[in-house]
Amino acid sequence: QVQLVESGGGLVQTGGSLRLSCAASGFTFSSYVMRWWRQAVGKERELVADITPTGNSSDYADSVKGRFTISRDNAKNTVYLQMNSLKPDDTRVYYCNAWTPRYDYWGQGTQVTVSS
Repeated sequence: QVQLVESGGGLVQTGGSLRLSCAASGFTFSSYVMRWWRQAVGKERELVADITPTGNSSDYADSVKGRFTISRDNAKNTVYLQMNSLKPDDTRVYYCNAWTPRYDYWGQGTQVTVSS
């Protein structure tokens, strides 16, 4: 059974940091591109960051470059999103996504709220 379980969300003040984790099971984690997305109520889902299966390359949305870092540990089947210098506009539900051209899996999301 495929599972992606996000954790680490919560309430933080402007300028603070959070580290999201996404624990994967039920598929060959090291073969998948891993992505973090986010979505605010009433808005489209936005791609935040992605990382290649080996972890040797990553990419970021312009809105988070220099503040967020995606990483993965294939031995632990886990992908992370380190979020620093958080702003109120970062308040969204954050989703973990595992992707190949054939399969596309999603977690249930974790809420991040940044207070001003």
